[in-house]
Amino acid sequence: MNRLTLAIALFLFPYFAHAADPKTTMQQPAVAEALRFAQSNAEANIETQIHLCEIAAPEFHEEKRAAAVEELFKAAHLQNIHTDPAGNLIGDRPGKNPHPHIVIAAHLDTVFPEGTDVHVTRNGNVLKGPGIYDDCRGLAALVGVAQALDAGKVQTTGAITFVADTGEEGLGDLRGMKEFFRDKSIFPGVSCRASASMGVFRNENAAAHHFRDTEQQGKCSKSKSDIDAFISIDGPEPITDAITGGVGSYRLRLTYSGPGGHSFNAFGIANPIHALGRAIAKIDEIQTPETPRTTFNVGRIGGGTSVNTISSSAFAEIDMRSEESGALETTKAAVERAAQSALDEENARWHDHGKLTMKIDLLGYRPTGSTPSNSMLVDTVRGVNQAMGLSALTTSRQSTDSNFPMSLGIPSITLGAGGTGKDAHTVNETIDITDAWKGVQRLVLAVSTLAGW
Repeated sequence: MNRLTLAIALFLFPYFAHAADPKTTMQQPAVAEALRFAQSNAEANIETQIHLCEIAAPEFHEEKRAAAVEELFKAAHLQNIHTDPAGNLIGDRPGKNPHPHIVIAAHLDTVFPEGTDVHVTRNGNVLKGPGIYDDCRGLAALVGVAQALDAGKVQTTGAITFVADTGEEGLGDLRGMKEFFRDKSIFPGVSCRASASMGVFRNENAAAHHFRDTEQQGKCSKSKSDIDAFISIDGPEPITDAITGGVGSYRLRLTYSGPGGHSFNAFGIANPIHALGRAIAKIDEIQTPETPRTTFNVGRIGGGTSVNTISSSAFAEIDMRSEESGALETTKAAVERAAQSALDEENARWHDHGKLTMKIDLLGYRPTGSTPSNSMLVDTVRGVNQAMGLSALTTSRQSTDSNFPMSLGIPSITLGAGGTGKDAHTVNETIDITDAWKGVQRLVLAVSTLAGW
């Protein structure tokens, strides 16, 4: 961390002037006991993982799994346990002081639709079942951290909030995170003291997409200064890794509509499916940069009634992603131009007979953001790896719950929960749970260090 960053952090947050380092933290008797518990409780934690994963939690229907997590939160003596309007389950572990305030989260939902067989099988150290890795392992680790801190009677200086959140996957569109931070937001171009608490963090100017119509735009809510760092438990492996950059995305539904008709009798009118074909061909020709990595994909198409009917509508769902907001916006604009050009060409082809219309709906938006490698938060996690004798920290960019707080300027990072996953987002998803308890230990040490003692 450079001196200017540290000076800003200490000026705004004097309680970080004597922030503990992970090696010192792990020597504290209560923390040492919590770390021992994380290892001795390993098998029970795996049973928790299986139990939670066998409760279906498709997008927008996470409430049954949340109810099971609530009972575990209660048993770990979290306080003020409640759900918010998005269905997030939230529990607090108060510290001696309100700050530093650390939030740690794992998502409840899976990509699998209602009716999916969620039974988990076990063969030695390999578990198999839909969502068993993403993110049932994260949920189990979230509970495991709360249990370990409780077992060790760890008393931190600052508070720790535990969140089992909704809507991380697919069309869930990070709705859990957006709701959780709705009243705790840093808006573009406005300084709040929490943004400097653990380093200087880049704001990708994305929050306006979600708050442009609110009276709060351009203001920091009174509760924002409450959060000093955010940890998402999801994804990266081995556990030595971390996600420090958020890959942003747009999801659009492109729809062409017209009168439709009989394939022979109405021949000569514009065809929505033909327009869609033109659009997809044009989208396929869009050039994107290798750096920042930027992608697009037409993931779903639909329309038509029968082989001998000129369809009255056709649609495509399009996913665009980038590591940087500028490239993401450029790609979105290129897709929209391609769609408009396809419409114009199809209407011109048939001289505006049965003239088509076009509609583009926003299905989802995930903002970009990043946490610098020399920030206090990343430095702390780097120190945790060293203290535990793990490999050196490596970082990457992905799309996780951390995207949203990163975009708001909140120090954020995504850490793994232990174990080695395979075939995520398929019904054949597996996880090798060998030494998975080390993921819980790493999280315990990270939050204990960040919250102080």
